[in-house]
Amino acid sequence: MLIVMEKKLLYKIHVTGRVQGVGFRWSAVREARIRGITGLVKNLSDGSVYIEAEGSVEQLNAFVEWCRKGPGMGFVESVTADPFPPANYTDFRIDY
Repeated sequence: MLIVMEKKLLYKIHVTGRVQGVGFRWSAVREARIRGITGLVKNLSDGSVYIEAEGSVEQLNAFVEWCRKGPGMGFVESVTADPFPPANYTDFRIDY
């Protein structure tokens, strides 16, 4: 039996807009865990949110689409996502 492992990627995602103080990080953790994505999310001092998300291309593209909408509260102005080699995260968490 042949088992094909799907290639994992790491996306470094930067989200700008009114994305702090509106539950974005907690919602990102929930969405990432639902989608089987590992990594981290944190607020940056400029008011934006930084995410390292690791998973398959399909998982990551769906997660980036969620990031473009956000949790409903606040307002997402822009989202950039750049691919990198995986860092082998084991869970998805908020980084302080």
